[in-house]
Amino acid sequence: MIRSIKYLHGDKLHATDGEVGHVKDFYFDDQKWLVRYVVADTGSWLTERQVLIPPHAFSSVEQDGKVLGVNLTRKQIEGSPSIDSHKPVSRQYEEEYYRYFGWPFYWQGDVLWGAGGSPIMELPPQVVPNEAWAASGPNPKSVDSHLRSAAAVTGYHIKAMDGTIGHVCDYMLDDQTWVIGELVVKTGHRFSGKEVLIPTTKITSISYEESAVYVDLTMAAIENSQSPNLTEAGTTREN
Repeated sequence: MIRSIKYLHGDKLHATDGEVGHVKDFYFDDQKWLVRYVVADTGSWLTERQVLIPPHAFSSVEQDGKVLGVNLTRKQIEGSPSIDSHKPVSRQYEEEYYRYFGWPFYWQGDVLWGAGGSPIMELPPQVVPNEAWAASGPNPKSVDSHLRSAAAVTGYHIKAMDGTIGHVCDYMLDDQTWVIGELVVKTGHRFSGKEVLIPTTKITSISYEESAVYVDLTMAAIENSQSPNLTEAGTTREN
């Protein structure tokens, strides 16, 4: 099912043994247009700390009310490597994170989810202790990842082939593959303009210096694109 990322913001996150916070943001791969992590705001539970939860830890993105179930314990989440939300997610951090949980690296292999082949995997029987991944040290051949904050890119201007038209206001997510297939773009005035869908296959680049998304479409083609057809729960309606 196709879901709106915007409608998932603020959803409560429940581990196997209790609540762990709520959805604050999503980190996506700006080359493959794939959500790699949900950013969880843990509130006062972990003294205002934010943690990353990958698709591996969710059985699906189906909501029970406004609650998403996480197949991890509170202790596992508490012991995971912490992030600095003001800095980009580095490949070194991802290596430490995946070693901690014992998951295969998603960047090893040609498919979207690496050796795992799918965002949904069984959890390892035991989490690797913090000392293990810390002692292993960073991989000297590490490269920068291409993870971007969905919240940060929201509001970026759309640069068509013949001019600027509208801005990014949402993302449409496949809840099985975690692929972002379309951007929701508001054309015209920020408050009174209409919303249209742009396939991510038409996006040629993102400029973080210019706060802009470059699209291989004309302004007229974007203006005449299909509008999102969402229910109140943020899922697409059947035609």
